[in-house]
Amino acid sequence: MTEPFIDLSVHHKPAGLRDRVAYGFVKALRLFADTFFAKRYGHRAVVLETVAAVPGMVGATLNHLKCLRRMRDDRGWIKTLMDEAENERMHLMTFIEVAKPTLFERAMVLIAQGVFYNFFFLLYLISPRTAHRVVGYFEEEAVISYTHYLKEIDEGRSENVAAPEIAKRYWNLLEGATLRDVVLVVRADEAHHRDVNHGFANELAGLPHGAIAPCPPHEELKPNWKAAA
Repeated sequence: MTEPFIDLSVHHKPAGLRDRVAYGFVKALRLFADTFFAKRYGHRAVVLETVAAVPGMVGATLNHLKCLRRMRDDRGWIKTLMDEAENERMHLMTFIEVAKPTLFERAMVLIAQGVFYNFFFLLYLISPRTAHRVVGYFEEEAVISYTHYLKEIDEGRSENVAAPEIAKRYWNLLEGATLRDVVLVVRADEAHHRDVNHGFANELAGLPHGAIAPCPPHEELKPNWKAAA
């Protein structure tokens, strides 16, 4: 497959206390992930993608309720955030097939999701701008992690196994697609989420959005009732 172009130099320089707090928080999470998982990138992806799928759902829910209260249009934010949550969930479902998480890692997922959901829900209530900046920085780190994962695959330290069927279907990958192809499209997804969330934070701060990396084409997941209609 053609490798999606990703601008690896993109980084929102913290400006002000909120940005510095968001950046410091994400760097602390990165330190924990590096310490616990080291170079086990497949297992790291399982746990982190569980967390990564939370912000979109929280943001969509709270924006939905706010728009109902204020009786105004959402400017496309709700659908964008719901799509992000769905996309991150598909990352998780894909890497479960690759890494085969242990019972201990599944327990970690339950704990991490419970703690992070409540933390992010409160953060979004207090400061949506800071919440989106946290996600922007989180996705910056995800792009870096998947770039390292690609290097591990290219240098033979991680086996370039066949792509799971769920990934081939979701991203419409070729029949002979491999794990490397999956990591490429997942990294491109994360770059898209990075730019969208930094853009939302900028908008809330009265700043311009900036460029947004394209999202790789993928299957539109439909509920059973809609698929049968």
